[in-house]
Amino acid sequence: MHEGNFLKDKSILVTGGAGSIGSVLVKKLLELDPRVIRIFDNNETGLYDLYNELQSKKIRPLIGDIRDKERINRALEGIDIVFHASALKHVPLCEYNPFEAIKTNILGTQNVMAAALDHPIDKVILISTDKAANPTNVMGATKLLAERLTVSMNYYKGERSTAFSCVRFGNVLNTRGSVVPLFEKQIAKGGPVTLTDCDMTRFMMTIPKAIDLVFKATELSRGGEIFILKMPSLRVKDLAEVMVEELAPKHGYEPGSIEIQNIGKRPGEKIYEELMTSYEAEYAYENEDMFIVLPENYEEIISSSSKLPEGFKKTDRKIYSSNDIDSYLLNKMEIKNLLSEM
Repeated sequence: MHEGNFLKDKSILVTGGAGSIGSVLVKKLLELDPRVIRIFDNNETGLYDLYNELQSKKIRPLIGDIRDKERINRALEGIDIVFHASALKHVPLCEYNPFEAIKTNILGTQNVMAAALDHPIDKVILISTDKAANPTNVMGATKLLAERLTVSMNYYKGERSTAFSCVRFGNVLNTRGSVVPLFEKQIAKGGPVTLTDCDMTRFMMTIPKAIDLVFKATELSRGGEIFILKMPSLRVKDLAEVMVEELAPKHGYEPGSIEIQNIGKRPGEKIYEELMTSYEAEYAYENEDMFIVLPENYEEIISSSSKLPEGFKKTDRKIYSSNDIDSYLLNKMEIKNLLSEM
């Protein structure tokens, strides 16, 4: 089934729809001719700007917070598909504001999932992060529990037909608060460009790749899966050096004059990320584009007539670390090409 046919004439809710991922998701959804898209966000200015930019009769801007049970319940009326992208995502801010991270990422997700049970919704897709795999920080831990809530809804829902699934991202290039716009601003000022650790590696994906994964996951989901895009990894230091080489001359600086400075790890920050745990790998399947992690008792969750999506096979890999010597680290030319895709 083509994703355009799948989403055509659907009523869709996007929580966090004014954010970096949510706003691009909304724009791509408009191209697929849904019946209506409700953009749910507590960022009034961001919501207003996106609504004015899109100028579409299919858009409904809803000001609200996922912490508000009544508001999210009303927003879900008549909806077919929910993309739950609302979250507190910045690692340092979540470390210093853990109660707020819990209220949004865990209790807010609980509100979305519980409200979904009160409406005849087809699918709920949680947007998650690789920081949920073996988390070492508050943000990752809250997103891990958000994932567990989502997957467990498939047991909790009883006879209801709603499918609850997750999509796990790596670092998405050029989103708000990510490293690319930070490096860009630092280079424009003449440096220094700040690294938290010279050995740090990260999985990287572009926003279009991230959105493509969301659509594929939505089409394939039957309930209980965690979908993970296959992504290259890179050294953040290499990314910084490439950006200095490319951008310094545009701002009137010699690349050699821009200092790259190691400032030390931030609270809760990992040197490398993991796509999945060794336990999850036991239940992982893959095709050319993605992994699917299934719950242990997948066949109990889905109908007996459903099977693993066509084209997937049991994965034989055991380690999914951005620092793994078997993983593929981009060289500088490949990083340049990746940046050009943004």
